[in-house]
Amino acid sequence: MDLNAPTQCDADPMLIRAALHHGEPREEPCPVCESPQLVLLRYTFGSQLGQFSGRIRTVVELEEMEHEFGEFRVYEVEVCPDCGWNHVLTHYVLGDGRRRRPPRHQPTVEDIYG
Repeated sequence: MDLNAPTQCDADPMLIRAALHHGEPREEPCPVCESPQLVLLRYTFGSQLGQFSGRIRTVVELEEMEHEFGEFRVYEVEVCPDCGWNHVLTHYVLGDGRRRRPPRHQPTVEDIYG
């Protein structure tokens, strides 16, 4: 893997914010800048998740969701908030295999305040 900093350290500002507030610390340092701040985020996507697709989840939440949804994909992303390095570590499918409708749309702040 070419760890050329200008091309590999391109994390979107929203990804950096998510890493700072929701990231789970990794034991190893950033492979680019050696920062100990490297974190892991787990994003969930799937049509059965409805408006909750694209959210960050913890391992405990994923274990619960595995029995509540038929199928959804999880992307594990490593992010260094210091230099902006980010990398999709792995992705996999979870769920119990039963087809379900997405949950009912629940009003969000955007719905209420436009």
